[in-house]
Amino acid sequence: MTENELNGYEASLQQQPVEIDASMSFLELDEDLNPAKQNYSKLEIGKAFYQLAKVHYDKADLQQAEEYFVKSLQCAETPRDTFSIFKILGFLIRIASEKLEDDKAQYYITQSESLVEDLSTLLGSLSAEYFYNVGIIKNYSGNFDEARSNFELCYKRSKEENEPELLSKCLLALAINCYNKRDFEGALDYLGQLGQLLKIIKKSYLSGAMYLFSAKIYLELDMHENALKYFKLANQTLQDKKCWNLYGYILLGKGTVFKRMGDFSKASLYFGLARESVDSGTFKRLSHLIDSEIDDVNDSSVDIYLDRANRRIKERVLGTIDFKHRFVLLEILFLLAKNPGSYFDKDQLARMIWKDEYNPLIHDKLIYTSVSRLRKLIEPKSDRADRRKYIIRGKDGYTFNPIVKIRFHMESKGQPEKTIGNVELSSPV
Repeated sequence: MTENELNGYEASLQQQPVEIDASMSFLELDEDLNPAKQNYSKLEIGKAFYQLAKVHYDKADLQQAEEYFVKSLQCAETPRDTFSIFKILGFLIRIASEKLEDDKAQYYITQSESLVEDLSTLLGSLSAEYFYNVGIIKNYSGNFDEARSNFELCYKRSKEENEPELLSKCLLALAINCYNKRDFEGALDYLGQLGQLLKIIKKSYLSGAMYLFSAKIYLELDMHENALKYFKLANQTLQDKKCWNLYGYILLGKGTVFKRMGDFSKASLYFGLARESVDSGTFKRLSHLIDSEIDDVNDSSVDIYLDRANRRIKERVLGTIDFKHRFVLLEILFLLAKNPGSYFDKDQLARMIWKDEYNPLIHDKLIYTSVSRLRKLIEPKSDRADRRKYIIRGKDGYTFNPIVKIRFHMESKGQPEKTIGNVELSSPV
């Protein structure tokens, strides 16, 4: 907690306690937290539980972290320590999201929304921290436009109020907001500003989250070398902080980079390391993503992977084949593979591949030679030269065998990534 937060926390101890629904078993009040039974004040107990929770959160012990955050929440009181309560609820929402506990996450989100409504009537003036928390809560509901408006107000006020740490969290939140709206250029701009600020205030966890998020953006842009660079920086920064809760996500990210590069052996290695590094009973969301990627790269039912962006394919028997200097062959392959079972004659191939009117004197030999070269590259050896696995010739032209199983770059057979409340462990609290 910052000094301001702790001062607010202490002052609020004389106010009414935060309302907790006793019917929710995960928030049952702990009688041992009664200050009358302890030699410490309620403030001291709450601070101790919060600090313990943060230690366990960083060390990837989310179960113990959740228990201590709940105990800290039970010691918190409104209205004056409301911002501290927001922070605790933010951690609890992220833990519930990682554990795929929808009902629990939604309960905490509802608590946060209720606090915002109360806070707007209690505050004499709306501070940067108020707008930041409203933005985070709008993000929970997927209302990214309203979230951005509040983050922009926070950005302006935090500069006026000289709150560099809050400004840094706001910049990361703005970058994530841009990412959610597929504005990658905007996201990188905010991350650039954040990088400059973190050279001054030195916040390791925020630096690690910034690098990790930068890597995710470069991955979306298929800028693979940049993605690997920032995954490495994220890992180094978080290791220096002895923070391990994002280590599995970094390994997963590296594996995804190599998968998109067409290096399936390296991808499998990193996915395997990621699976070994996490507690699957707690990190359920991460484990689901890892298992989906492992199944994807090891799917023995897939005959051929086609990656047009990187001009590579992976054939089950032949392995990875580079098409970087074989543009025409790649175009023929994708035309046929996207339309399995449909025949393309020489007239169609001339128009669709070479953008020319068909001329038998020019195109007959050109098409025959190109298809022959393509077959030599992708067809596994067979005892019979006329038995082609992929490209079949018939009286109506050439077609791609509709029986074989194809997977294209960026496709996944797994379920869509599930993020409860549009948050994950790396997003700012």
